[in-house]
Amino acid sequence: MQARMADVYRLASGGYQAMAAMEQFLQGSGVPQHILELVRLRTGQINGCGTCVDLHAHRAHEAGESNERLWAVAAWRDAPYFTDRERAALALTEAATRIADNPGGVPDDIWDQAAQHFDESSLAALVMAIASANAWNRINVTTRRIAGSYR
Repeated sequence: MQARMADVYRLASGGYQAMAAMEQFLQGSGVPQHILELVRLRTGQINGCGTCVDLHAHRAHEAGESNERLWAVAAWRDAPYFTDRERAALALTEAATRIADNPGGVPDDIWDQAAQHFDESSLAALVMAIASANAWNRINVTTRRIAGSYR
């Protein structure tokens, strides 16, 4: 694969700065870092974003995530490694990322499960994290940003 642009983030630096501000907000949002990384990783997997899968798997591993958990994120429903809270975040991630697959949007049962595990402020931040991850994925996939190119 060959990138379509040398550096979309440099060329659209104002947009990049706005998205970076979102990431800064998320870091202080109260949503645990490991959950943010699992959400970002799962979103990248769903959207086929090699850059984000690579980046967030590395970040999660550096933050202490085990290889077993990282390898199992794509099959989290069938893996014993995740807490109910993490499962609720991953289910919400999938429903919000695959929003076109459900004519009613995010199903109430998935929302209600997430709301049982996150207070309203954290749940709002989780929704923003999912939206942000999807935006990054779309930029990277559209421009064919190469996995590992950020290193």
